[in-house]
Amino acid sequence: MSQKQAWENYSSPYLKPRCSGELQVEVRRTPQREARIARVHLRGLHVTLAVPEYLARQKPSLQPIELNALWVEEIGVPADGGKPICWKLLTTLPLESYAQACQYVRWYSYRWLIERFHFTLKSGCTLENLQLQHRDRLLKALATYSIVAWRLMSMTYQARLTPEASCDAILQPEEWRLLRRKFAPKSRAKTPPTMHQAMLWIAQLGGFLARKSDGQPGLKTLWRGYTKLHYMLEGARLVTKT
Repeated sequence: MSQKQAWENYSSPYLKPRCSGELQVEVRRTPQREARIARVHLRGLHVTLAVPEYLARQKPSLQPIELNALWVEEIGVPADGGKPICWKLLTTLPLESYAQACQYVRWYSYRWLIERFHFTLKSGCTLENLQLQHRDRLLKALATYSIVAWRLMSMTYQARLTPEASCDAILQPEEWRLLRRKFAPKSRAKTPPTMHQAMLWIAQLGGFLARKSDGQPGLKTLWRGYTKLHYMLEGARLVTKT
C-alpha cells in the first residue's frame, strides 16, 4: 500500500474531521529547480502517535502524542518536468479549519527562505566568529546582524526580481552616490542607478570580478562589499566634517 493510500484509509478513534482542498503555493528557486507557482491538494487530520512497544516496556510513564498532520501534494507534473512537491507535515498547532491548514502550508513554503536567512547570518555575516561568551552580548549582536542580513537578502533578491528598478529602495542617497563616484566617476547622472548595477558595485567592493562567466555574486562577497562600503561612507563623512 502506498503512503497516499495509507493516509486516505487511515482510521482511528482519535481522528477528527479532516479538512481538504486546493491551494496555490509559491515554490522558490533552488539550485535544482526554477521558481514556480504550484497548485497543490492538501488534506489535514488529527493523529495520535502511539508509544513504540520497546519504549513502553522500558518507560511505562510515556504517553501517546497527539498531533495534527498535513499531506500536501502537487497536482500534475511541473512544466519543467521536475518532481512534483509532496510534503508530509506534523504540527502541534490547532487544525480546525481549512484556513488554518492553508496558513501552515504557506509558513512551511517559506522554510527555504528562512534557511537562507540563517545561512546569511552564519556564512555571510560570520556571526559565529564573534565567539561571544555572554547571553546579553550575543542577543545584541544577533539583533544588529539580523538587520544587516535582512538588507543583504533584500538587495540580492530584489536585484534578481526587479533588476531595472531604482536602488533607492534599499540604499540611501549617500550610499549610491559614493558607489557611483567610485565606479563611474565621469558620470553626471542625477538619478539613482538600477538595483542590479548597485548590487554589482557592492559585490566588486567585496572582490567580485563581474566577468560574464562569473554568474551572480554570493552572499559572502556582498557582505564584504557592504562592510567596505560603510567604511568608505564613514571616511567620507569624516572628510566632510573636517
